[in-house]
Amino acid sequence: MMARQGLSVILLERETFPRDHVGESLLPASIPVLEELGVLPAVQQAGFLPKYGATMVWGRQNEPWSWYFSETNRRYPHSYQVWRPQFDQLLLDNTRAQGVDVREGHQVRAVDFCDGGSSGDSSQIQYGAGVHYRVQNGRAGDGREGVIHARFVVDASGSSALLSRQLSLRSWDPFFQNLAVYGYFTGGKTLPPPDQTNIFIESYDQGWLWNIPLHTGQTGVGAVVDSRAGQRRIAGRGLGRFFFEQITQAPHTSKLLRDAQLVSGPFVVKDWSYSSQPVVGDNYILLGDAACFVDPLFSSGVHLALMSGVLAAAYVTSALKDAALGQAAKTVYQELYFREYSHFRELAKLFYSSNRTVDSYFWEARRLLGAEKDFSPRRAFIQAVAGQSARGYERAVLERGQLPADFISEIGEIQGERTRRSAEAAAAMSGSGTAVPAIYRLVPLLSEGVCVERKPVLGDGEFRWGYVLTTPAGPEGTECSPLVAALISQMKEGAPVYALLENLKRQFSGMTPEKLEKDLLATISILYTDGAIDQLKG
Repeated sequence: MMARQGLSVILLERETFPRDHVGESLLPASIPVLEELGVLPAVQQAGFLPKYGATMVWGRQNEPWSWYFSETNRRYPHSYQVWRPQFDQLLLDNTRAQGVDVREGHQVRAVDFCDGGSSGDSSQIQYGAGVHYRVQNGRAGDGREGVIHARFVVDASGSSALLSRQLSLRSWDPFFQNLAVYGYFTGGKTLPPPDQTNIFIESYDQGWLWNIPLHTGQTGVGAVVDSRAGQRRIAGRGLGRFFFEQITQAPHTSKLLRDAQLVSGPFVVKDWSYSSQPVVGDNYILLGDAACFVDPLFSSGVHLALMSGVLAAAYVTSALKDAALGQAAKTVYQELYFREYSHFRELAKLFYSSNRTVDSYFWEARRLLGAEKDFSPRRAFIQAVAGQSARGYERAVLERGQLPADFISEIGEIQGERTRRSAEAAAAMSGSGTAVPAIYRLVPLLSEGVCVERKPVLGDGEFRWGYVLTTPAGPEGTECSPLVAALISQMKEGAPVYALLENLKRQFSGMTPEKLEKDLLATISILYTDGAIDQLKG
């Protein structure tokens, strides 16, 4: 995406593709990104199995239950279960085809940051970093070292997190203190139709297992357990024995793998949930697992990588074109990245704390930790649960999990309040015959904390200046139109709706009065329903 914007891009890749990598299960949110990259047709033709949802043994009952993407995402009702060596090769080939200088077998060792350029001449390129690498591609020149000077460094080094480690940016998550052991089987059975291509997740005494069918005929299986307890048992029993002990504790997974043979692995992943601060500097940016990792429960890793890749490309493009815009977009990149990261984090905490299928130390400890009320995104997350989510996971938690009573009560209160406010707004806008609807005589009073800021917003491949609305229901901010920005500004003066309409007619003379009036009333209704307008006062 950076190359498309005319930038000169060199990609230093440690491995030589194709190479093995865990993380086969995609989310529908990744599909539009693959489409934008131009690689979706190749993915569709690769033969990957379509993934329509998930089947789980989790919550209040020991029998499997399923949910489907189509329930909440009609445009993208399925994603894919991908074989990562093949999938990642498609992405890399697509990168080459779009003008990136891809150098495989080049391991980055360190990055030196500097302030100046090669001379005092402002027409010269200002280099911000020297990237030190070693060639290890098994061909002539193997072992050779070098340095590339760059204006900007994008760290997409995954869990190796090169810059995060070098700059001491990483902090570990106290909740998700787990590790994963995984491997690949042949001869495994699938779930019965229509769930045969779903990811299957089964909770058991020591943690939970994933089971992912692949178009190669293999099945990816992994066990997530407590990190300390897992490391002790692995040291005592050996990795292979430990892995099979986890599988035998899960009756449904054991049945699927009864006649299967392990053909690759097992492997262990010990470095777990973490985040980095800051994820963007004057001449570097972190994305994907190089910045943060939550938990594999919702297959969010590839989605966060692709999403942050889009944002990072836009940020770098903007920062190199307009220093002032780039400086302001720093905060926006971090806000957007952590908004998505925090959603998955709080959702995973909610899932862990709501599971009652098993009573054990592993689950009781996570239920206690999940019951904490002092984490900052809690209120915003409850608002997302009570609203119309595009993911569907929240619905599954509410229906299948055993949640704290105060959590359920708070969600019910929010839903009831929105229903009441929506009905009040509709009543105020209704009029019979020649009667003037009551809404025109009312004064919209904004709730505390509602504001509109001029900030960078994501445009076509780069950031641009726009307006962002912050409300109690959306503290992370939402892009809004100049009309909404002007309306919020005038509401602060305490004017009735008819006066607001007349003021906006003068300010937006290019809009027809009918269109302006319709948009004004619709905006007031939405803002009142969501609580951004506290009162419609007579």
